[in-house]
Amino acid sequence: MTKKKNELLEWIKALAIAVILAAVIRYFFFAPIIVDGHSMMPTLHTQDRMIVNKFSYKIGEPDRFDIVVFHATVDKDYIKRVIGLPGDHVEYKNDTLYINGKKYEEPYLEEYKNQLVDGPLTEPFDLESIIGQETVPEGHIFVMGDNRRQSKDSRHIGTIPIEEVMGKASLVYWPISSFRFE
Repeated sequence: MTKKKNELLEWIKALAIAVILAAVIRYFFFAPIIVDGHSMMPTLHTQDRMIVNKFSYKIGEPDRFDIVVFHATVDKDYIKRVIGLPGDHVEYKNDTLYINGKKYEEPYLEEYKNQLVDGPLTEPFDLESIIGQETVPEGHIFVMGDNRRQSKDSRHIGTIPIEEVMGKASLVYWPISSFRFE
């Protein structure tokens, strides 16, 4: 009887440790998310399942062109691409991205640009016309969805405080046919 009781106690301890470890990993390091909407197409599709690396932004700020998840409102998280970093001057002219006066290629947009017949994918703008400043403020990032015509992003909601960034979208794991590291 004592041997069975000890074995049960060991199983309970092991299970408790596993649950605590899983909770710590999910809360501090990695979290699963489901893409909800079309704002990141063609890169991400609605109902894609991903892992967000929360640890990456505990150390520093995001890198340009990272795909990040951030708290947009109390109830809603958004997934977008980092375009501008603190101190950057961001503008779009002739469907081309310029950061600090330098032209940047965006190969992830080519599929949509090739399908267009009625104007640019990204309407022209400069940062000052959107946020009233010439550069992205310190401690903030400027984000955009890859589906530029159907994305509610920094052009509409302003720059995002870095502390609102949950992490980098690191891995698409579902559907299996879309499995890849971002």
